[in-house]
Amino acid sequence: MMLTDPSQKYRSFPQVDLPDRQWPSRVITAPPRWLSTDMRDGNQSLIDPMNAEKKRRFFNLLVKVGVKEIEIGFPSAGATEFDFISGLVQSGAIPDDVIPQVLTQARADLIGTTFESLRGAKQAIVHVYNAISPAWRDIVFQMERSQVREIAVNAAKLLRDHAAAQPDTDWHFEYSPETFSTAELDFSLECCEAVMDILRPTPERPLILNLPATVECATPNIYADQIEWICRNISRRDSVVISLHTHNDRGTGVAAAELGIMAGADRVEGCLFGNGERTGNCDLVTVALNMYTQGINPGLDFSDIDDVIQTVEYCNQLPVHPRHPYAGELVFTAFSGSHQDAIKKGFAAQEARNDLIWNVPYLPIDPKDLGRDYEAVIRVNSQSGKGGVAWVLQQDKGYKLPKRMQADFSKVVQALADSSSRELNAADISEAFDAHYCLTGEQPYALIDYQEGGQAGDRIFTGKIAHQGSERSISGRGNGLLSSVLAALRDEFGVQLEIADYSEHAIGAGSDVNAAAYVECRTPDGRTVFGIGTDSDVATASVKAVLSAANGIAVRG
Repeated sequence: MMLTDPSQKYRSFPQVDLPDRQWPSRVITAPPRWLSTDMRDGNQSLIDPMNAEKKRRFFNLLVKVGVKEIEIGFPSAGATEFDFISGLVQSGAIPDDVIPQVLTQARADLIGTTFESLRGAKQAIVHVYNAISPAWRDIVFQMERSQVREIAVNAAKLLRDHAAAQPDTDWHFEYSPETFSTAELDFSLECCEAVMDILRPTPERPLILNLPATVECATPNIYADQIEWICRNISRRDSVVISLHTHNDRGTGVAAAELGIMAGADRVEGCLFGNGERTGNCDLVTVALNMYTQGINPGLDFSDIDDVIQTVEYCNQLPVHPRHPYAGELVFTAFSGSHQDAIKKGFAAQEARNDLIWNVPYLPIDPKDLGRDYEAVIRVNSQSGKGGVAWVLQQDKGYKLPKRMQADFSKVVQALADSSSRELNAADISEAFDAHYCLTGEQPYALIDYQEGGQAGDRIFTGKIAHQGSERSISGRGNGLLSSVLAALRDEFGVQLEIADYSEHAIGAGSDVNAAAYVECRTPDGRTVFGIGTDSDVATASVKAVLSAANGIAVRG
């Protein structure tokens, strides 16, 4: 049972004493360095860890996306990991502009195995860590501060010495005061300074200091305070790269990373789509595309987001959630009528404005930038409105229905959605449209051929109509083509209609362009009926539109 007073069991996380914090007024203007931990942190969190084939496939994807620093494994974890890392290095599969990284605990035997796995590498990052927070010191290790700091110092010495023994590799080092987010800031700084004293970084060869939110225990602003505090108090700031490794225990791993960048961090570690232990690591896709929507090139290419999803799902055997930011199947989809109407108007305004600035309601990014098309932006179910239905018809058939015709047909779709209790696809809507406006199926009045004669203000329509299984010749006189067609229908069949509105537009472009014509008609008893016609000739399309309206009266009464 949840406690009525949770303060009896849990304590709020303390604030950081940083009254003149600067990060809240800063703006992200450039991307960080990116490190993918998919093949290490992500892999160790999978129900079924990746085999060598999947790890190689994932590595190739990361290279294709543009990740330049990739944590390829934990070589001391076992022979499978060691052999994969060594094989990747020896095969020459690592591009010259990509730096492989491996992780090791701060133990002499494990560090030795780690360096051996990288033998022959052109360049590499060795990442060593030891947990430093009170819970680990008191419960797990039962050590004093000085003993924990000594673990970090001894590990740094081993990094230095092993690197000196393999001078043909360009070595870089990363140190993590693990559990940084729940450790005392002064002790985190003490451990980092002690490691720096051994490895002696310079601006030309900086040390990476990873400051992880190993377990997310506070709001992201506190993590940002912690990062800024370290950035302001570290002794050789120009000789270190501050790296972030956030987790998502409170659901704010992305926010913590973004605020951490504002606080001065240089590098972000995470996984594609946020895979990782417990609730996951920082989601690199979301952080990168958040920057992209602010006009910043993140340096990572997700132009074919569906290919990235397919590879990650195959390798991880975990689905990407349909509501995942940017990547989910439904994130660019609107079912709500009001949302659909706003999106439809946004696209129309975008086209009319004819500039590159993206400004479409409910869509923070252009789906086409990620390789998605517009067909799935609006989908129709019982919650949808006339704008959504009109959008689907425009995308599927090129129709641009007049507003009142949109309202007329939306009632048909609403009834169909209610009766079927499911989402309607483009084929469902198209079939219903054709049936309702008598473009298929029963057509009491079907145009075979016609001629138009007379002069301006006195037009004569002469046509052949298929009616009740036979061909009928009809004619009528009016002041234009449509009025002469209406006169012919009245005189020959007793169909009485008058035009209330007419519109037309081209479908497509180029030499094969067709025309669509729409009519809104009134009957003598005040009812409204709509018709549509399409043809390569706009005049013929308008005749077909009038017959469509007449067919509607004949079929539905």
